[in-house]
Amino acid sequence: MTSSFLFELDGDGVATVTFDRADRLNALTFEVYRELTDLFARMNGDEKVRAVVLTGAGRAFCSGGDVHDIIGELVKWDAPRLLGFTRMTGELIGNMRRLRAPIVAAVNGVAAGAGAVIALASDFRVMAESAKLAFLFVRVGLAGADMGAAYLLPRLVGLGRATELLMLGDSIPAAECARVGLASKVVPLEQVVAEARAIAVRLARGPGFALAMTKKLLDAELSMTLEQALEAEAQGQEICMQTHDFREAYQAFVDKRPPKFEGR
Repeated sequence: MTSSFLFELDGDGVATVTFDRADRLNALTFEVYRELTDLFARMNGDEKVRAVVLTGAGRAFCSGGDVHDIIGELVKWDAPRLLGFTRMTGELIGNMRRLRAPIVAAVNGVAAGAGAVIALASDFRVMAESAKLAFLFVRVGLAGADMGAAYLLPRLVGLGRATELLMLGDSIPAAECARVGLASKVVPLEQVVAEARAIAVRLARGPGFALAMTKKLLDAELSMTLEQALEAEAQGQEICMQTHDFREAYQAFVDKRPPKFEGR
């Protein structure tokens, strides 16, 4: 646990990370960026973490970089220091995508700027009916392409729609997010964390090694030819076929019982 977010790992192997600056709409500071980046790196080496729920305290998911604590400081910095910061923000997204465990974002309120990209970098997005996403970097004079947004967003909604969202910086209501493929589910606010957790528990009880391989290949194959993708999947399946979970699935079928996956 830190002062900027809450961390809890339960008996199901679900880690819940909660942004905890409700009075500032869970705006990010330099410290929060660094702590989150390091947390996702640590979780990747923790076999007890089988799925992650990411949400926010209060009425926001994450409103992006704090105007005073971050933007007010960045205008004073020189180029090398600025580049160090932007690379760190990218490191956070890289660590999220490299995390073997699937991430379910419970978007309980506004997710703006960096907060929207953090939701985008998650594997699933459960949104409250009142929640919104906003890639508003251009609204503060920055490129809409930030923290991997121009890489991730077109792969979900297509280049044309991504261009519109990143260049105009408009807020996207939850219903529209569902229509264009940005939201996995839209539910009433009081159900958003419970629904995200239900998905996370289902994933945590699944074949963790196979899920990690799926996540890895989904990212890797975005830049492959069909022939390369077929070979990557052939090699990935060959590795999965040597795991305990693969043998357990077969034995459970023979025994006519649910499989007990161990993620190995």
